[in-house]
Amino acid sequence: MNSRRHFLHLAAGAAALPAVTRLARAQAYPTRPVRLIAPFPPGGSIDITARLIGQWLTERLGQQIVIENRPGAGGNLGSETALNAPADGYTLLLCSVANAISATLYDKLNYDFRDVAPVAAISRAPNVMEVNPSVPARTVPEFIAYAKANPGKVNMASSGVGTSIHLSGELFKLLTGVNMQHVPYRGSAPMLTDLLAGQVQVAFDNLQPSLPHIKSGKLRALAVTTTTRSEALPDVPTVSDFVPGYEASTWNGVCAPRGTPAEIVELLNREIDAGLADPNMKARLADMGAWAQPGSPADLSKLIADEIEKWGKVIRAGNIRVE
Repeated sequence: MNSRRHFLHLAAGAAALPAVTRLARAQAYPTRPVRLIAPFPPGGSIDITARLIGQWLTERLGQQIVIENRPGAGGNLGSETALNAPADGYTLLLCSVANAISATLYDKLNYDFRDVAPVAAISRAPNVMEVNPSVPARTVPEFIAYAKANPGKVNMASSGVGTSIHLSGELFKLLTGVNMQHVPYRGSAPMLTDLLAGQVQVAFDNLQPSLPHIKSGKLRALAVTTTTRSEALPDVPTVSDFVPGYEASTWNGVCAPRGTPAEIVELLNREIDAGLADPNMKARLADMGAWAQPGSPADLSKLIADEIEKWGKVIRAGNIRVE
């Protein structure tokens, strides 16, 4: 009887070992600095968001979160570096809608965004459909009527082929049947310069860089691209108020290489969500025209899958390719 009891005790202890090991590993993490790769240049919304969340995690985890900017190829160079790193929790990616778009836009990538370890969503923000004041339309229906009455005369500017700004416009074209000539620029700044000068008529720009020009009256906002209004432009309707099924937004989150231990993912998710509940963090995101989007790793996984599917359809329908 004693022998049987001893055996059962040993068996129970062995079964508990994996859970104890996972707990110990989570309690030990991190023991050294963690890289958070921002795959776009310094100063943009991805970089600013990475630094906000990095500072929060540094204070909460007791180890430095080192922000590493690795721009290039529409965010793919930095994403490749991050997602092909060892799956130990010491290299993370500030992922975004750009990754979901790239999954279809690029024929060959050295990483698979469908097969990552989602950690936590951070924020979401609208783009804004805006026109030069020379365009007579003051509402989305008026713009649709104007564009259809003037085929070939409406130029839609973007910050580059395959950007969220470009695809927000392509989705609008797809759902409304409006014909607009796409004019890509090398970034948002030159695009805005020509939109302000009236060289192009319409854009679906990120909210933050356009906001000062909208408030000064140099550009006219027709609608925001999310399904809810923006606190930054509370009197501006949504595109979906007039175009059923329309939704486009910029979003970002933290992802890790596939195989990153679940207990590390859970720890990071818990701490990031705590940061998103902090009033100061919410205020900083609001300054960028964004709002916090807390949730589980499964929530981010679903967002990634849904966005890859949605933008894949738009890219294929528009036969959009990068040179």
